[in-house]
This record gives sequence, structure tokens and C-alpha cells, in this order.
Amino acid sequence: MNMRINSIRYNNSVVDGPGIRTVLYMQGCDLHCKGCHNKSTWDVNKGKEIDIDDLVNELNNEVFNKKITISGGEPLMQKDALIELVTKLNGLGFEIALYTGHQKKEVPNTLIDKIKYLKTGNFIQELRTTLKPFVGSENQIFEEI
Repeated sequence: MNMRINSIRYNNSVVDGPGIRTVLYMQGCDLHCKGCHNKSTWDVNKGKEIDIDDLVNELNNEVFNKKITISGGEPLMQKDALIELVTKLNGLGFEIALYTGHQKKEVPNTLIDKIKYLKTGNFIQELRTTLKPFVGSENQIFEEI
């Protein structure tokens, strides 16, 4: 199976979950939050299409501490591919954080069962915060599962 990604930032984020994390930005977003800092991820026709097995192999070789945050765009737009990716990374011992603009009840249990952290809620520019860890606006929830 293939998925469409925007980019990967290897081993250098300290704001997308606990510890030093790699961030995988998936391509495509159906929310289009006002003030989004990642508008390049919105268009589902842009980015790079990649085979999930190839992506898993690359991440397994490049992520030194097995900590990854999957963000976007909106990862749930590619739900089936996301489930396959998370299942394979979980099987390799990755600590996975999933960032979605949707609510927790919209995240499939097959994902909840395989991740350690979940960030939910759309970005609301008027509620922007730099004080609440791992989120962009006060309404968002970052939790350990």
C-alpha cells in the first residue's frame, strides 16, 4: 500500500511530544484551520507518494531512538494507510505520537491501541498558546494513551 507524505524531519523535534522526536508530516488536510503553520500539507495532490514498507524501512534505519510523531496535514485522511504504517512501526518498537485535528472519538481503536500519545482538536488561532506543552491552541488535548 502507498501513502502520500509531505516531509520527514529526522531526530530534531522537542515540541511534538516528549523527548527528541522524528516528525512525519502526512500530505492532505480537510480541516484548513485559520492560522495553520503547515499549509503546504493541505493539497492532497502534492507531496510524495511512497510505499509503506519502504517508508517503514527508512524510518527504522534513520530514527535513532524509535520516537516518532505523525502529523500533517491531517493523518486521518489516509486512515487505511495510517493504520498499516502505525501497525508496522508499533511492531518494531516505535513510540508513536499521533497528531490529529479531529476528536478522540473519531480515531479508530486500531490506532489508539498502538500509539503512546495522542493530540486531538483543531487549531484555533484565537486560542493560540505557547504555554501548554505539545499543542498549538488551548482547546487541543495532548494525552498519554
